[in-house]
Amino acid sequence: MAVVTENYQHLLALIFAVNQINDNPYLLPNITLGFNIYDSYLSARWTYHAAMQFISPKNRFIPNYRCETEGNLLAVIEELISELSVQIPNALSIYKIPQLVFSSATVDIENTNLLSSYRMVPETYQYTAILQLLQYFKWRWIAFIAASGVTLDWFMKIMLPEFSKKDICFAVVESFTSLCACFDFERYNFMKCAFEFYEKVMSSKANVLVFYGDTHSMILLRYLLSKDIEGIMSKPKGKVWILTVGMELKSFVSRKSWDIGAFNGAISFALHSNELPGFEQFLQNRKPSSSNGDGFIREFWTQAFGCTFQDLVEDDDVSGDTCTGEEKLENLPEHVFPKSVTGQSYTIYNAVYAVAYALHAMYSFRSKNREKMKRKRRVHHNQLMWQLHHFLKSVSFNNTDERKVCIDQKGNLMAGFDIINWITFPNQSFSGVRVGKVDPWASADEAIFINEEAITWHSWFNQAQPISQCNAKCKPGYRKKRKEGEPFCCYDCIPCPKAFISDKEDLAECFKCPDDQYANMEQDLCIPKHITFLSYEEPLGISFVICALSFSFTVTLILRVFMKHHDTPIVRANNQNLTYTLLISLFLCFLCILLFIGQPQKTTCLLRQTAFGIIFVVAISTLLAKTITVVLAFRGTQPGCKIKKWMGKKMTQGIVLFCSMLQVGICLVWMVTCPPVPETDVHSLREEIVLQCNESTSVMFYCVLGYMGFLAFASFTVAFLARKLPNRFNEAKCITFSMLVFCSVWLSFIPSYLSTKGKSMVAVEIFSILTSSVGLLVCFFSPKCYIILLRPDLNKKELFLKRKH
Repeated sequence: MAVVTENYQHLLALIFAVNQINDNPYLLPNITLGFNIYDSYLSARWTYHAAMQFISPKNRFIPNYRCETEGNLLAVIEELISELSVQIPNALSIYKIPQLVFSSATVDIENTNLLSSYRMVPETYQYTAILQLLQYFKWRWIAFIAASGVTLDWFMKIMLPEFSKKDICFAVVESFTSLCACFDFERYNFMKCAFEFYEKVMSSKANVLVFYGDTHSMILLRYLLSKDIEGIMSKPKGKVWILTVGMELKSFVSRKSWDIGAFNGAISFALHSNELPGFEQFLQNRKPSSSNGDGFIREFWTQAFGCTFQDLVEDDDVSGDTCTGEEKLENLPEHVFPKSVTGQSYTIYNAVYAVAYALHAMYSFRSKNREKMKRKRRVHHNQLMWQLHHFLKSVSFNNTDERKVCIDQKGNLMAGFDIINWITFPNQSFSGVRVGKVDPWASADEAIFINEEAITWHSWFNQAQPISQCNAKCKPGYRKKRKEGEPFCCYDCIPCPKAFISDKEDLAECFKCPDDQYANMEQDLCIPKHITFLSYEEPLGISFVICALSFSFTVTLILRVFMKHHDTPIVRANNQNLTYTLLISLFLCFLCILLFIGQPQKTTCLLRQTAFGIIFVVAISTLLAKTITVVLAFRGTQPGCKIKKWMGKKMTQGIVLFCSMLQVGICLVWMVTCPPVPETDVHSLREEIVLQCNESTSVMFYCVLGYMGFLAFASFTVAFLARKLPNRFNEAKCITFSMLVFCSVWLSFIPSYLSTKGKSMVAVEIFSILTSSVGLLVCFFSPKCYIILLRPDLNKKELFLKRKH
């Protein structure tokens, strides 16, 4: 038989509490409490026998027949074991006997509204404490073993959804009865159970095993883990066992060969306990010789001290030590008999006081209503048990260590839990270290406290905090993808889509950076975008400014040369006013480049495209007017031609004015309906915020370009047809080449412009303006400047008249 010496402290806590109450003149005066203690021997037969004895006469086993006026049963303080006492709460509830249950795995969990049941270890609160512990250590992949199928069914129905809400899922969910239904403790028939247990539980990938059980299932578990199952696991993998109240390690004196190394680093819950004033002295004074009526002390003494009392053997040949009765409890190892008050002993102590305070409140209530309570003693006796329930459900008091104890309306003891870390040693001894506490009723920030430095983990983990997950966490830059057919804790890690990031581990979804930031290459960080526009400070902007000013200065020099030689034939040919107009428009074309450089403003955005469009149309219409003048001049020399009367300044001015006004009209419509405005473009480029001008409508912009292109093509066509007309200073050839360059530049501009973004678009347009303007300047004026400056002998009227005739 497995003898648990530690449990003797529970009995002493009961005796100590009853003695204190009986010695207290203010609590239950003139009433003496007594008690009977029954040992179930972990046997269903003895458990049921004890339950029936509660409702039988003294020293006679006749259930449901009691007529004594003394020794009345008030309450039962019990540890229910699932497999051994499945019907006890229901049976005792018929008689409305208050039952204060301090077992972790109570029998009928679903029927929690039994009138007679008071739970010193509330299941829901303990599950909450387990959940908080799992969250604290970030254990997401666990195995769960329940003591019985009833407990497992309740867990699956009530608590499993709560665990799932906290992203905790299970590698194994089983009941111990289903895993070990074949086990016969007496016959040691454990092989089938052991194989199934190791295959389903110990071989799982989960590093954390939650065992929600009782004393009986703990004995069976220790027996299984202490045996070497040949061929199953040569070196069993270490696990973190999380044990519920009542499943903490206890010393089984008769089972010293059971190895407990598997439980090294285990964590168990115990109801919060404090040292009781006077209890330590009470233990020290406990002797077999001075404990009359204690039927357990001599058996405890022989098991704990490993000795034998002389009067228990038939002959004088006694092997081993002889018990003197003077051995001291404080000399026993902690794992054999703990000196400090355990959680169960503290709970039993408080349970006794709860019954006493409830009974005291009931008698106080009766004294206040004496007129209504004039009945016979027998009648009071029959009503005591059911009347006590009302007061038990509202009992609240401070015990001897000044701790508040209360039971809520649902019959649950309002108490927190201590977290115990178990350290085992090669000599099969062990020590429980209190490493934290859990208060299920506290706020989320204060619900759990753990001293991680005080925890000893299983040697398998090399003293590092264990990790229990189905798979490795997804690194930043990746997101989780659910694996089909597996629990939600099992997933693949896939990279975030382009422009999305994940900056924490195990994110379910990636997210986009704010508009003013962009994702880095690893996609785990958002980097602020830098603001960009074609500025005067950067090399490209400086280059464009230098080119614009240089060519503007060149146009000014050419204009100066032409004005200085305004009387020469080559300047006067084909209307010198048109030449001056063309030079001025080219001068403005170069200067309008400056509108495209610098941070876009409302004014510059309005003027950019309109100024460029109108100025270029003036230049092209001037060339068109010159070409038409050449054609009309040649036609006017033929006999009988009436075209000559159309030739003159008014006609050329009219062409330039008409063509320009059409472009002005297009620009005015654009400015009135949807004018360009400055905008901040955060989407076009990945790493930049572009400050640019929004043209508002591409239709009007391409209308401006289209009209300019139409005039250029018309001018090119007319000039090309007039290129071979017999004229000494025929400008048609120069205009043809100028328009050819102009059209080539702007035809290539459109695809280049559409394929670029940001300030590159501005640079493409500036380059097109600059190139086309230089083309016009070079192709049209370089031949004239060559003659004026380098070949003045060709710039004579005589040569012109000679060529003309």
